[in-house]
Amino acid sequence: MVRLRYGISDLVLRLSPRDLASMIDHTLLKPSASYRDLEKYVDDVREYGFACLVVPSSLVEKVREIAGGSVRVATVVGFPLGSCCSEAKVAETRYALESDVEEIDMVMNINLFKSRDYGKVLEDMKSVVVEARRHGCSVVKVIIETGLLSDDEKARATELVIESGADYVKTSTGFLAGGATVHDVSLLYRVARGRVKVKASGGIRHALDALVMIAAGADRIGTSTGDKIMEEFIKIKETL
Repeated sequence: MVRLRYGISDLVLRLSPRDLASMIDHTLLKPSASYRDLEKYVDDVREYGFACLVVPSSLVEKVREIAGGSVRVATVVGFPLGSCCSEAKVAETRYALESDVEEIDMVMNINLFKSRDYGKVLEDMKSVVVEARRHGCSVVKVIIETGLLSDDEKARATELVIESGADYVKTSTGFLAGGATVHDVSLLYRVARGRVKVKASGGIRHALDALVMIAAGADRIGTSTGDKIMEEFIKIKETL
């Protein structure tokens, strides 16, 4: 049975729109995204005050051209499969941080994890964390792709994320086996016990989706519909 940290009604009352926005990573990773889409997402971040804008590394330069330093930027590493070698992930991380990216969302090597080669999985995570810290990056999130894992595997992956020194364990890429579930977020939160934060990502499209994930234990929400979530949340607040 899932145990929530907060009741949804209580959460709506305690969170201001700015509070909720500060927990959302507004995400534009679809391969069909254009510069026009990117301009809209930059405007969204400026309007609502989202935690950051998540884009592929190839769009970081364009974000800076559009927004300068007014938008906090995150990018993905080893995305979406996580199966590239650690050296490639480190190179991606270095390139991103030298391009003034502030946060890294990396994908765990799921092939190695499923092979129970946990030492190499940990080394892979640590290689990115170390490179990130070397460049002064204070936020690294590790995507474990919960839809491909059993509950025992989710717990083991979370422990590896903690050991790696990363800052968040993240549920999903949103490109593979489903997205975030309340069950999974609650499980990761319980296993983490405050040693690492939880990011829920994948399939979160509405305000109530986001609120339930936060109630279950998420500190960050990854979504491509942050603007819609905020519009819905503001309407909910206005009815109180």
